[in-house]
Amino acid sequence: MHLESFLSYLSLEKNYSTHTVNAYAKDLESFIHFCVDQHEINDIDSVSYSIIRSWVVHLVDCDIANKSVNRKVASLKAYYKFLQSIGRLEVNPLAKHRALKTAKKVQVPFSEVEMDSVLVQIEYPDTFEGVRDQLIIDLLYTTGIRRAELIGLKLTDIDLTGSTMKVLGKRNKERIAPLLNGTCRLVSSYLGYRNGLDEIKDSEYLFLLKSGYKLYETLVYRLINNYLSKVSLKVKKSPHILRHTFATHLLNKGADLNSVKELLGHSSLASTQVYTHNSITELKKVHANAHPRGKK
Repeated sequence: MHLESFLSYLSLEKNYSTHTVNAYAKDLESFIHFCVDQHEINDIDSVSYSIIRSWVVHLVDCDIANKSVNRKVASLKAYYKFLQSIGRLEVNPLAKHRALKTAKKVQVPFSEVEMDSVLVQIEYPDTFEGVRDQLIIDLLYTTGIRRAELIGLKLTDIDLTGSTMKVLGKRNKERIAPLLNGTCRLVSSYLGYRNGLDEIKDSEYLFLLKSGYKLYETLVYRLINNYLSKVSLKVKKSPHILRHTFATHLLNKGADLNSVKELLGHSSLASTQVYTHNSITELKKVHANAHPRGKK
């Protein structure tokens, strides 16, 4: 097998994160264990599609969600594609495989009223943590960055003079995000409190705990859920919903889909198009107001 070479390829050539590479490794190891236990096959490089199909059935029988099964199969498909690229395999056994059907989850964005309430009407404590929390919510909503991107922001990524921010996205892809004037003012205020901390241990990072260490993911989720619960009755309140909200509000106001794609850091337009369904209400209004028959 060429598993180690494949994982090195993902890390070094595709620039996948350690987390992503580990996920691929676990998916492939799951299939290897299945082949050994169920078919007494140690080498997965030349297995038939029937064996792969039996693995898929096995995963479904274990009550693993279709979305998770599809991800595992996608990892295996990528491995076989890699074997083709290095001349170790002629035909990818998963070339004609069809993914299992999954239910589409509709992510309900926050309204403009809700976002105005959480950013303007709530009184944040005049403390390091209060200003930090307000900036985190503001930044997630006004730039659409991911939670991991926010946590990874460094002081050197912020350019208040140019009102921009450098973001390191998936696969280590960099992009420049514009900052609104209000956001820049919040950053300046936060930096004043940050500089007053007793001890800063993770000094390169923008967002810190009061102890001086960098933020962690569950804290960001918890504070978003806490503050948005004060102004919204929506079931799901998370950093990712703020990303949906950012994209939806831009599209509702007439932003070009390609521009939103660049702001979100998507590699393809298809990834951005999932947000267009959220703005269908606004599209209906535009259609009714603009079309000659709309008033009849």
